[in-house]
Amino acid sequence: MKTHTAFSNFNLSDALFALTVSDLLPMMNWCPTPNPKPTRKADIIRVIEGRLTSIRHLHQLWGDLSEIEQLAVREVLYSPKGIHIPNQFNAKYRSSPAVNFKKFRKTTLPVGFFLYQAGRYVDSELAIPEDLRQSLLKFVPPPPATTLSSEKELPKSITRGSETYTFEGETAGTEKAKLVRRDMERAASKDLLSVLRLIDMGRISASAKTRRPSAVSVKRVAKELYGGDFFEPEVKNDSWDQVVGPIRAFAWPLLVQAGKLTQLRGSKLKLTKAGYAALGTPAAKTLRRLWQQWVKSRMLDEFSRIDVIKGQTRGKGRRAMTATPARRAVIAEALGNCPVGEWIRFDEFSRFMEAAGFEFSVTRDSWRLYVVDAQYGTLGYSHEWGILQERYLLCLLFEYVSTLGMIDIVYIHPKYAKYDYGDLWAADSLRWISQYDGLEYFRLNPLGAYCLGIAADYEPSMPSDLTPLTVFPDLRVCSEHPLSTDERLTLETFANAESEGVWRLVLDKTLTAVASGNDVDGLRKFLAARDYGQPLPEKVEGFLRNVERNASALKVLGSAILIECADEKIAAKLVTNKQTSKLCLPAGKKHLAVRIESEKAFRRAVLNLGYGISRP
Repeated sequence: MKTHTAFSNFNLSDALFALTVSDLLPMMNWCPTPNPKPTRKADIIRVIEGRLTSIRHLHQLWGDLSEIEQLAVREVLYSPKGIHIPNQFNAKYRSSPAVNFKKFRKTTLPVGFFLYQAGRYVDSELAIPEDLRQSLLKFVPPPPATTLSSEKELPKSITRGSETYTFEGETAGTEKAKLVRRDMERAASKDLLSVLRLIDMGRISASAKTRRPSAVSVKRVAKELYGGDFFEPEVKNDSWDQVVGPIRAFAWPLLVQAGKLTQLRGSKLKLTKAGYAALGTPAAKTLRRLWQQWVKSRMLDEFSRIDVIKGQTRGKGRRAMTATPARRAVIAEALGNCPVGEWIRFDEFSRFMEAAGFEFSVTRDSWRLYVVDAQYGTLGYSHEWGILQERYLLCLLFEYVSTLGMIDIVYIHPKYAKYDYGDLWAADSLRWISQYDGLEYFRLNPLGAYCLGIAADYEPSMPSDLTPLTVFPDLRVCSEHPLSTDERLTLETFANAESEGVWRLVLDKTLTAVASGNDVDGLRKFLAARDYGQPLPEKVEGFLRNVERNASALKVLGSAILIECADEKIAAKLVTNKQTSKLCLPAGKKHLAVRIESEKAFRRAVLNLGYGISRP
């Protein structure tokens, strides 16, 4: 075991001499002591040292520790830093030792025999003296490895506070958050080509100073995104309103700039040679390049997208912000621990990062950052990980990693998401800290494994027994591969063939198919399963919903005969008369409709009223 160089000169004798006599006396009471008991500090230390240098006595003291105290000592003993890190320990074990190691009282023993302040000050780190450490290494095992929990299948619902949210969303009379799942592997490949074509057409502009896309350009990108952006755009009613904004539509122009696929000429983005080459290159290779370039890029600090937190773009606050490449590198390494194809709850991944020591800082001085007010709302009082590091992590995963198709995600609207900022000053005026707070689950997919270097080659997760289809917002369905007989017949039940490999959903044909007993939801699942499980474009969903609604707008109740009355007065009388009103329906001013099964009864009733019905 390699010696911790930072504490190689920190020995047991020095650690004990740094304590006061009042600290040492309770420790001596745990030791076999001569009679009379020593009172001088040097003699007391000699007794305690004798206890701790004896392996037999050290074993006894170790056995007196609680399980959580033993874990605390084991973590320090085998830690690369050689110190007790409370937040990391709590994240790993979801518990903390029920003692204050920095104040040596009776309640801190016997763990106080093992951990000591490594410096002169009260808030110094707790460490194990090197000579004591060497003795403990002979019989104390390493701590358990940090684990990351995952799920093969998504739960049907999640609970936030007292509310439970499902994939169905609203319930009768009560607004509920809707869980939204987006599988991004296929979407990213399509989005990449769409964005590059927009740039080639000169439709995307950006700021020469910040490289951020213009608002108009963001809207143009949003219209071309496969399945649309993650949220529908919201409009502010008041200046203080919080609304969700673009995510993928904002990220794409920055990603292609960082990847050197485009360059700014004046106010317009233009394709570079690499950009033109990307149009004919497998999308996965280009997406991997974009991720690798983004990790190294300093073009944008993702934390600046969290505009609720002020002070990060000016003066000392700006100078205190850490370098983004270092942050992204740590997160990329942590993502490499995720099992491919399994769902991970975001809170669990955040806990794992903190517990496993995947450390990064957003700022070197959190006192410069604030919410609402620079003096009263400073973040210097807050626990940094949840408010700062975790928000940065949310933004990077939601806005960039998922946009590149590396992870599939499940999310809710941020107004229903975590409320962990209640202790912040004036937080009661906030609906959320960031628009990314609603990220609930993510799943590293084969494209993500390829981009992270976990897999040497990329193999799409498309099931091999299904022919890939591409569904476009204009109701076209395209395939580059021949369909099976069953697939072709199913598709042509609802759509017309326009050319080789191209079909278009048609309203009258789809309505006829549904009227004949075919299921709209079956068509929806057929298309989505072959489009990489991706949600269908909103216009296609609207088309299907319209068919579902209108297919049953009219219903055949049976056959009827049409009867013409001599004048309107007779027709009106028969429609309102007690004997005949239940047997006929008005079919115009002088006409009545009578069901075939009611014809005989209607004729008898009419005769009772003094009218006859002539034969046709």
